[in-house]
Amino acid sequence: MTSGKLKRLEIVPQIRIVLVETSHPGNIGAAARAMKNMGLYELALVAPKCFPHHEATARAAGADDVLAQARCHASLAEAVADCQLVIGTSARRRTIQWPLLTPRQCAERVTAEPPGHRVALVFGRERSGLTNEELDLCQFGLHIPCNPDYSSLNLAAAVQVVAYELFLAGKAMPSEPREERLATHAELESFYRHLAQALNDIGFLHSSKQAPSIMRRLRRLFGRARLEKREVDMLRGILSCAQRQAYKEAE
Repeated sequence: MTSGKLKRLEIVPQIRIVLVETSHPGNIGAAARAMKNMGLYELALVAPKCFPHHEATARAAGADDVLAQARCHASLAEAVADCQLVIGTSARRRTIQWPLLTPRQCAERVTAEPPGHRVALVFGRERSGLTNEELDLCQFGLHIPCNPDYSSLNLAAAVQVVAYELFLAGKAMPSEPREERLATHAELESFYRHLAQALNDIGFLHSSKQAPSIMRRLRRLFGRARLEKREVDMLRGILSCAQRQAYKEAE
């Protein structure tokens, strides 16, 4: 039970909860309830199996406003295109090591984001979570420690844990504004496509069976760096120069 009028969570960045291909509409409603309990209101749904749905409304238990303004997207890339920071949840350990945060570490990182930045916290499918390709779109991973003998968390429970830590961190002092804004997800994806093409043009990735693994590691590297837009533009300029030189030598 909750009482009184709930206020929006006072955190500097704009936080978006993203649910990917949720199969049960009740879980969407329960996640919306967990969000509103902790002052979060921006919900994005990627290809939900069944939404809108009366069971989602029932399980929301008063968080109808969160459901009403939820946006549906065809892909995860579309849902996070305007975000500067994307964090994906993962219950499984992956072959390639990448930065993993606990919910508390995640909250600390999110609340340290500059004013106006958009942050997406991504939660995967109930049974299989996020694919490696979807995690490639994230700069950080989020792992919720729990009983190793029974580590399967309900989707809404996972959202509640993370939202609670964000709620506790909500009064953190805002960070100093950056002189330059960070690159958005869409700008980074454009850079990664350019990088892959340039590495292929100069012969680094040509016919390499390791190309997917190499690109995944490079994504992790640049994801940790939190590139500014100006830095992305500079790197793309370097790539273009390398490509022009490769074309001249091939003539």
